[in-house]
Amino acid sequence: MSYIVDFKNVSTIGLDASPVALQLAGLRANEARYFMNKYKHEFTVIPANLSQNNIDYVNKILKVERDIEFSAKPLETSSFQVENIKFTYIFYEDGLGLNVMYTVDNPKKRAVGFKLSDGMEIPKELDGKFKFARQKSKLAGTIRGSFFVIKGEY
Repeated sequence: MSYIVDFKNVSTIGLDASPVALQLAGLRANEARYFMNKYKHEFTVIPANLSQNNIDYVNKILKVERDIEFSAKPLETSSFQVENIKFTYIFYEDGLGLNVMYTVDNPKKRAVGFKLSDGMEIPKELDGKFKFARQKSKLAGTIRGSFFVIKGEY
């Protein structure tokens, strides 16, 4: 049961279990707007319980690259390719939005990005390990983000 994220009418569909559902929905809509504007791609999510392969893929990268294992529950995922870049997203119950950007033909342009919903604390798994930059979004309020470069092959 997939859901095309509407960035004009922000909805908490699929994210209601989050204590910051509205802010997380804004973050998800912000990502949807980016992909529509840049690539003319509809950002579609599926429930985490129907996309274990996406979760396993991201968890493997996190564990191998930085020994990170999140305790927060994944609510939704998305996986797609635009041009030569594979993207995998996970939206977590605590308000974290995570993405893996994996360029198929350029190992130097691969990264894991973290975005924190407005008002959420930095997850203990990331606290002190990353510096977070702030960006303003009409859809998501203040987003704090960070990333690391992927060194391995996945």
